Amino acid sequence: MITPGTPTQFLRAGFNGTEGVISMRDGSVLFCELNANRIIHIDLAGNFSTYLENANRTTGLGFDPRGRLIGAQSRDPRIGVLAPEPLTLADSFAGQPLVRPNDLVIDRLGGIYFSDPIPTPQSQFRDPPPGRKPLLFYLTAQGRLTQATDAVAQPNGVQLSTNQKILYATDGERIVAFDVLPDGSLKNMRKFADVAGGDGLAVDNNDRLYVATEQGVQVVSPKGQVLGLIPAPVRIQSIGFAGVDRKTLYAVGRGAVYRISLLARGIQGRAK
Repeated sequence: MITPGTPTQFLRAGFNGTEGVISMRDGSVLFCELNANRIIHIDLAGNFSTYLENANRTTGLGFDPRGRLIGAQSRDPRIGVLAPEPLTLADSFAGQPLVRPNDLVIDRLGGIYFSDPIPTPQSQFRDPPPGRKPLLFYLTAQGRLTQATDAVAQPNGVQLSTNQKILYATDGERIVAFDVLPDGSLKNMRKFADVAGGDGLAVDNNDRLYVATEQGVQVVSPKGQVLGLIPAPVRIQSIGFAGVDRKTLYAVGRGAVYRISLLARGIQGRAK
């Protein structure tokens, strides 16, 4: 998984909010500088550049099977295409607007699972409609938005297993898992693992789950056993495998960017 003593390499700090790490097809990296309203690119040589401006405070990213960059956008809440051309895919459900889309993961059919938590009363986001619960949604490739579950009290990061038969979701101090049915719906919610302030999720080619936490990156076996912690100097908010060989884990948090060289390999052909 990781060679003992491997350092968490600092790359750069000073970003105005960091979230949404994903890999591009060539192994380079995208992440969200959410409060600056833009997407940042890190090329294979480690150079940083602005990939996209006016990103509508995107916090979660993914590529669909058509190669479109999809964002969970929270300033004007929506799930939408960011590039090559902006397009709203979903901004309301059952006559009520989305509240604050946070993270997403895209399945092989092009369906999008995303979390829509309820912001705190002191936050900058709109107040939720009366009675509105935090939700996980599934947006089919045909554009039909369904409520996947309202059973996750604090939905945050979302991720699919290697075979896409299990959906993982961060729920406060724990990770929960669901079985994914052929139509994209979810059943059999159960606690998968305990975490310390969990956030974004990544999965390697052997179905180990990596969890962004307050102390660093927690690694969990496919059976939910905690295997260890990759420490970091700040709270990590999002993680993702990248690099030509998919053996580099990029981690962002508190405006800083890090990378960790692993023995484990991320899933080939998946942005997240």
